[in-house]
Amino acid sequence: MSFAARITRSPYPFDVDRGQDALAEFPSLPPELRSLIAGTAGCSPFLADLLRREGAWIEAAFVDPEAAVADLLADIPKVALSDLPLALRQAKRRIALLTGLADLGGVWPLETVTQILTDFADAAVQAAVSQLVAAEVARGKLPGGGDPADAGGMVVLAMGKMGAGELNYSSDIDLICLFDETRFDPDDYHEVRSAFIRVTRKMTAILSDLREGGYVFRTDLRLRPDASVTPVCLSMETAERYYESVGRTWERAAFIKARVCAGDQVAGARFLETLRPFVWRKHLDFAAIQDAHDMRLKIRDHKGLHGPLVLEGHNMKLGRGGIREIEFFTQTRQLIAGGRDPSLRARQTREGLLALAAADWIPLQTAEQLYDHYRHHREVEHRLQMINDAQTQTLPQDAAGFDRLAAFMGRETMALRTELRERLEDVHALTEGFFSPDTSSADPETLEWGQDIVARWHSYPALRSSRATEIFARITPKIMDRLQEAAKPDEALAQFDGFLAGLPAGVQLFSLFEANPHLTQLIVDICATAPALAQYLSRNSGVLDAVLGGAFFAEWPGKGALIDELNGVIAASDDYETQLLAARRWAKEWHFRIGVHFLRDLTDAAQAGGQYADLAEAVVVGLWPAVVADFARKHGAMPGRGGAVIAMGSLGAARLTATSDLDLIMVYDAQGVETSDGRRPLPTRTYFARLTQALITALSAQMAEGRLYEVDMRLRPSGRQGPVATSLASFEDYQKNEAWTWEHLALTRARAIAGDDGLCAEIKAFRTALLQAKSEGANILADVADMRARIATEKGQGAGWDTKIGPGRLQDIELFAQTVALKAADGAADTQHQLQAGVADGWITAGDAEILGAAFDLFWQLQTALRFLAGEEGELGDLSEGAKRLILRETGAKDVETLLAALRATQEQAGAIIQRYLEVT
Repeated sequence: MSFAARITRSPYPFDVDRGQDALAEFPSLPPELRSLIAGTAGCSPFLADLLRREGAWIEAAFVDPEAAVADLLADIPKVALSDLPLALRQAKRRIALLTGLADLGGVWPLETVTQILTDFADAAVQAAVSQLVAAEVARGKLPGGGDPADAGGMVVLAMGKMGAGELNYSSDIDLICLFDETRFDPDDYHEVRSAFIRVTRKMTAILSDLREGGYVFRTDLRLRPDASVTPVCLSMETAERYYESVGRTWERAAFIKARVCAGDQVAGARFLETLRPFVWRKHLDFAAIQDAHDMRLKIRDHKGLHGPLVLEGHNMKLGRGGIREIEFFTQTRQLIAGGRDPSLRARQTREGLLALAAADWIPLQTAEQLYDHYRHHREVEHRLQMINDAQTQTLPQDAAGFDRLAAFMGRETMALRTELRERLEDVHALTEGFFSPDTSSADPETLEWGQDIVARWHSYPALRSSRATEIFARITPKIMDRLQEAAKPDEALAQFDGFLAGLPAGVQLFSLFEANPHLTQLIVDICATAPALAQYLSRNSGVLDAVLGGAFFAEWPGKGALIDELNGVIAASDDYETQLLAARRWAKEWHFRIGVHFLRDLTDAAQAGGQYADLAEAVVVGLWPAVVADFARKHGAMPGRGGAVIAMGSLGAARLTATSDLDLIMVYDAQGVETSDGRRPLPTRTYFARLTQALITALSAQMAEGRLYEVDMRLRPSGRQGPVATSLASFEDYQKNEAWTWEHLALTRARAIAGDDGLCAEIKAFRTALLQAKSEGANILADVADMRARIATEKGQGAGWDTKIGPGRLQDIELFAQTVALKAADGAADTQHQLQAGVADGWITAGDAEILGAAFDLFWQLQTALRFLAGEEGELGDLSEGAKRLILRETGAKDVETLLAALRATQEQAGAIIQRYLEVT
């Protein structure tokens, strides 16, 4: 479609005579174009001059403007170096004229205008760099020859608006020039660097110098590392070292928009990938908010832009409610969360805002509203720059200037002024609250409370920096207010003190609290109720990131979804150690989520137990292939069908507490293969023993992100004396001919959870057959009775709040349920279903099974709560008032005394039932 057919708007001629003079150059234009030409020339002396100089070209371009741009860009690489300065200036005039008219006439939207300006900038830089490098090679000044096709290893990064494809009408271009030092002999380093420095300086001169025909682009190289002391072109290694050691938040923000615009695309992409950890942090980075806020204030101070909004002389880019506010708002939120969510790593402002909305970081309405203001601000900026081709964003100082701007926008002056003010104020309202810290203070009495504890906080590691102290001082009033609202404020304050004392650092966490006040209430709830969880948070504060994700309070996804998600996390990691670290971070967040849901009464003890088990199984299943792959790289693939990981104990029963370890055994089937076939082959038995140890290490090793689980393998054949991995044949033979009754009981809760599908199915089938064969054993009840007696002798009868040991308590009921499952030859692995299997078999009554099931539930509820609230050694009497309330909520008891009485009565009743069934007649 032709240019004229797409015109939707037109400026009014501010200078009518100049507009008419321009029209005289185009006597045969259609009416729509005549109006546009007259209005454009009548408002812009610069564009009036371009119409005069490039009239023949623009008239031809009106037929198909997109083709005109494509032809112009295609011609640039064909120009000889000697002709390049003038050719680029002519091309710039034509691009400026066509984009200006298309912008003013509404033929192209803002996004097309800025992208075409950027495409031209890319072509100009590429032409200059490639030809200048070729000249250095031709002169023998670039050691090693270098390939001009990829600029000899030189890379030009487009930063800022050029990197985002958002160049403004009279923009300068921000570039960082680098070279790939690995392509050259180290002995030639200084000569190579000198050659690329010459190329950079000559490129800048070609683009920036004012010559006949003006200039191409003002070129700014000051975004490079330590620009005041470094050369204009750096080696990639030098740049990497800089960013890794002293890179600042504003430089991280700059690299959100960075892309390779010229030179060696492959080397440039590799460099940007190396900077990914620098730009995108693995944890939510709320400290970036304060950095951005400080940067904004420094800019305002430097430019003198403080004070109330006055339109005259207002800076549309840097002033109140301006373009930079929207860009900072977008980029800062991208920095906060982009390390965890790659979908947020968009270069363009519009895409960044929409991605933030899609990820629920901002409302969609806010994203759309801010971008609508951004587009309008940029169009105003373009018209300010079109007047005289000046790099300005400043509104006019006088009435005549506003009249010209209004005419240029096809508006009435007062209507334009009103809209400008409304839009600027709305941007300020939408963004300022995000950046400016809340300085509200607490009641004086609140601040005086607890000062004996508060007084020592300044000595804690988390408050060792002035920045952490400054942020914490702003959030302390809210924290103290919330602590005073706890059921027992002094207890809550003491627990918060312990949490604070255990933090190794504070800036990031305090920034997170400041930006998300609802987390303050959560941490107070945790401190007032669950000291074990508070201690966990001290060591793993990064898990709070997960609370801010949209799915944190969603329904439990299930084991399958967890496995899929962990597989994705592991697949995204580069090496084995990184995989283990990523798995630890992932598991900790889900572990924390289970605890918070339990704390907030979104799940009960049974559900939490199932979720802890789902998570543990997902970790084992997810890590197993990674462990196997890493081991295989050294020692070859697993012989035969490989190994199968079998869950035993509570994991086999699919019910864990917050502090449970994992009972596992390993069974393998080498199918007669005696040795692995890797670089360092191992005998089969040794192979699987070491592979098992590798799995244990992967789960339990203390790393920078902590450990996943302790692993217990004592339930393997022959216990501690047996090998850690058992062949299938040996396992079957042992279970058939040597295993004790207690080992058959343990097998009732065995589940193969990882390994070859066929091997796992065979183990399952063997388990079923074995239980059937052993169910008629004459000594089962006598052996179980003897086991109960030995437990009583070794561990006592249990008393008070002990949920596990003693007749009629958890261990006793679980042992009896396994006995029931063995006698019934039933495959059920969990306690409740095992009891029901006994009812179906006719060995126990439904009434007794119901009583035992209720007793198990009560003791499980108490144990789950105690482990969650106070860890492995928790005692109810030592807990805070908030913790006791959670236990009473979970067990349904009226008060602690009533609960203790119920435990005694339940224990006695359950113990008597078990004793009755185990009496040998």
